[in-house]
Amino acid sequence: MLNCVEMQLSFPSGARAVAAIVFTLVLLQAGQEAPGKSAPEAKGIPPRATPADYQAHGQAGALSIGAELTGHSVPTPEAIYTTEDYVAVEIGLFGAPGDRAKISFEDFSLRINGKKSPSPAQPYTFVFKSLKDPEWEPAAKEKSKTSIGTGGGGGGANDPGSLPTVVHMPIDLERVMDQRVQKAALPNGEYALPVAGLIFFQHHGKTDKLSSIELIYNAPTGKVTLALHP
Repeated sequence: MLNCVEMQLSFPSGARAVAAIVFTLVLLQAGQEAPGKSAPEAKGIPPRATPADYQAHGQAGALSIGAELTGHSVPTPEAIYTTEDYVAVEIGLFGAPGDRAKISFEDFSLRINGKKSPSPAQPYTFVFKSLKDPEWEPAAKEKSKTSIGTGGGGGGANDPGSLPTVVHMPIDLERVMDQRVQKAALPNGEYALPVAGLIFFQHHGKTDKLSSIELIYNAPTGKVTLALHP
């Protein structure tokens, strides 16, 4: 194998510096690689102090679970969004000091009004299409009204034949909103406890009109059912 000096001498003077830089970067990269695979970094949202600080809590094997129904509200650390097509549940998973747990949103389901078949939790990406920002919508509606009142072509706010102007959220704001919800979602994988995050279930209509809502956790390590409503 050629040593470093032989490698440098094999290049013309103009290319020698480039080869040396590349070779150095390779060495640095090799030195940074860890021999083992590091554990994934926890995302989600900050867990509460104890499981009892949630609306409902219970024990599933060695795992303590706290849960709170947020309804069609999607609370993230940065802002609160809404969705008409899904309901969110804030989950907190706790254990003894130093404990780790394999976490998956697929271990959760929601039984509404005592139905025999509970609704499975859905990936957070499914929520993106129906996400709305209550802070942005009033300004958008006002802009829409202004556009109607001042638009050309004879159509005005009082014209029964006029159609409302649809104002779409800018793509960069949509991207920020989606990223915040992604970060707040319950992470999947093996993590050190406690871990907290949001999980989502498809549901239309108001939740306060329902007779019962039960969160079901069913994993190889344990099972528990938590009453979230009433």
